[in-house]
Amino acid sequence: MGYTGHSLGIGFSVWCSMIVLGFILFYFLRDSSKNAGEHSSAQDILDKRYANGEINRQAYEDKSKALRRIA
Repeated sequence: MGYTGHSLGIGFSVWCSMIVLGFILFYFLRDSSKNAGEHSSAQDILDKRYANGEINRQAYEDKSKALRRIA
């Protein structure tokens, strides 16, 4: 007279929920730690500005040389 109709039952749902919650936490913790530790150097910022087309080649080279003299 035992109840054996659902062998997976609620245990399977709990495990699935824990796995999904784990992935969500991993995603947000990884994303926030990546942004928290990200400090761009002056050269990195200059490289990005040149790559985005904000400054031309001559300005990039001049500013890059100036940064090397400072460092």
